[in-house]
Amino acid sequence: MQETKRQKQVGQLVQQELSDIFMRMGFNVTEGGMISISSVKMTPDLLEARVYLSMFQIKSPEEMLGRMNEKMSEIRRELGNRVGKQLRRVPELTFFLDDTLDHVFKMEELFKKINEEKEKK
Repeated sequence: MQETKRQKQVGQLVQQELSDIFMRMGFNVTEGGMISISSVKMTPDLLEARVYLSMFQIKSPEEMLGRMNEKMSEIRRELGNRVGKQLRRVPELTFFLDDTLDHVFKMEELFKKINEEKEKK
């Protein structure tokens, strides 16, 4: 199902504010790696935000996701302080790992191997 214009607008607003919140809380650069928000998808009723996180050089992404879920109430409260004037209700946040970057690296490696095999022949 296609996202409505309002869903996209609210998703972008939540993404911008969460990026700033992560930066202030020290989540964006941690343990020698980086965490960024790749996208935010809103449900049609705007009550739930699915936040897709891209983690680069994080040793255990699942553990980091767990730590972020522990801080969920603090993150949501800060988000409410920032978007309270624009939204009637602060959306429930659900974090997901975005593994598209991993797929890109795997595909690049496969293409390199294919090219190397072609050059050997």
